[in-house]
Amino acid sequence: MARTLGHFIEARDSLVTDAIDGLLASGGGTLARLDGYPDIRVVLRAERDAGKVAVISGGGSGHEPAHAGLVGAGLLDAAVCGDVFASPSADAVLAGILAVSGPAGCLVVVKNYAGDRLNFGLAAERARGMGIAVETVLVADDIALPGATQPRGVAGTLFVHKVAGHAAASGLPLSEVAARARRAASAARSLGIAVSTATIPGSRRAERMEEGQAELGLGIHGEPGAERLALPPASDLARIMTERLSATLPGEVPLALLVNNLGATTSLEMQVLTRAVLATDLGKRVRLLLGPAPAMTALDMHGASLSFLALDGELEEALVSPVPVPHWPMAVRIAAPHVKPLPRGLEGERFTPSQDETAAARIEAVAKALVAAEAELNALDATVGDGDTGTTFAGAARAVLADLDKLPQADSPALARALAERIGRAAGGSSGVLGSIFFAAAGASLASGAAWPEALHEGVARVRAYGGAGPGDRTMLDALIPALDALKTGDFASAAHAAREGARATAAMTRAATGRSSYLASGDLQGTEDPGAAAIAIAFAALT
Repeated sequence: MARTLGHFIEARDSLVTDAIDGLLASGGGTLARLDGYPDIRVVLRAERDAGKVAVISGGGSGHEPAHAGLVGAGLLDAAVCGDVFASPSADAVLAGILAVSGPAGCLVVVKNYAGDRLNFGLAAERARGMGIAVETVLVADDIALPGATQPRGVAGTLFVHKVAGHAAASGLPLSEVAARARRAASAARSLGIAVSTATIPGSRRAERMEEGQAELGLGIHGEPGAERLALPPASDLARIMTERLSATLPGEVPLALLVNNLGATTSLEMQVLTRAVLATDLGKRVRLLLGPAPAMTALDMHGASLSFLALDGELEEALVSPVPVPHWPMAVRIAAPHVKPLPRGLEGERFTPSQDETAAARIEAVAKALVAAEAELNALDATVGDGDTGTTFAGAARAVLADLDKLPQADSPALARALAERIGRAAGGSSGVLGSIFFAAAGASLASGAAWPEALHEGVARVRAYGGAGPGDRTMLDALIPALDALKTGDFASAAHAAREGARATAAMTRAATGRSSYLASGDLQGTEDPGAAAIAIAFAALT
């Protein structure tokens, strides 16, 4: 299956040079480039100490912020940028070496891809022929293919950048900078996982994976993974990945961990994965954490990679040293999270449990119906909202069911207030707040002597006052108001019928007054019931 995706580009031919110019504009004057467009694309520090060893790296573009975004004090002195997923030419690499190398010489960090090895290697030889002291370090941290004769260089390369940059900034000679960089390269291990491949801007994307599948061990250029598997929960995925990584790492040695976003993974997912990895046996040995962050991406690949580094004192010192490079994922020491007590004032009212079979049966029936309708309501909301109405109502219903025996069932005013408290705590978004307001107002009305129908109408009045919606505005009120009107003179069956008709009527309404639906065009709303109104109809139907 292939699909065309839109991209924010000027032209595919100028993609890399345009991106470099954008990076320079945001660099605050700390970055510069060589005047070699379009063939030579080298980003370098605007100012550097010419008496210290220079550190250079680079490769194909599309891995941003690597490599150009990592140019700065304590990291790279220059980054040589190729076309997307393609090595830069030997001339471009040589230009970078010549631009930043002084008497102290130059260290060139190379990811283990054939094009990079050849072009960076040739440039290094040519520079040596010109009398420049050059050392090269090859990074081959990918463990995806056991026994591979040429493991790929992936996100573990960033450990090498930082170690080399720190050693160079400390004034160490080229031989020692190279030795520490090689030690970092030999100690780094990485493994990637993704649920989608990358898209080169201006081109078409062909998906290899079905929904629910993932590729383990795919490359940062979109190369197929070592194996395809059904995507498990994050904890199981973390265990699978860390078990494979653990087999390649020395035991009982403290570790650094880089959790790298391959480009399109949400921050929520990355944080969940980080938590899961740190909970594994290997994760418990992590002393320094870098990320989660996009560090060496693969354009818009929806995936992540884990890179571990076996630490010694010098490597740890290098990783924790601060650098003024905004894209660098600064290392932090692992510490137990601080959990502080809730502030006073949130305890709320304490309710004395009491039993009433009729009230309990009605509450249970409505709650179970809303739980059962979770998927149905989410699907409805996915058309006109953000797809979580069912989850919101079901979450509130589960909270009420869990505390059913603790509710003051025989005390109507207290029962309404207790329902307000439970719903307000359990349900997110505006629906939860409005539900809490509804029952809190009903409880106050019941306490003043009103019967349930009148008290529920008072709840509706308060919801209208705070929520800003009314009949015809395509909200839950379009089902709730006619249901309560019918309940005044009839029974639950007539109320359920009125609620169902009210919910059905919202499908013909082309304007929503509040909520996310209010941002949609009339054509997007036409023919779809308001999910909140549908939930009210389901609740009243459960009472019949």
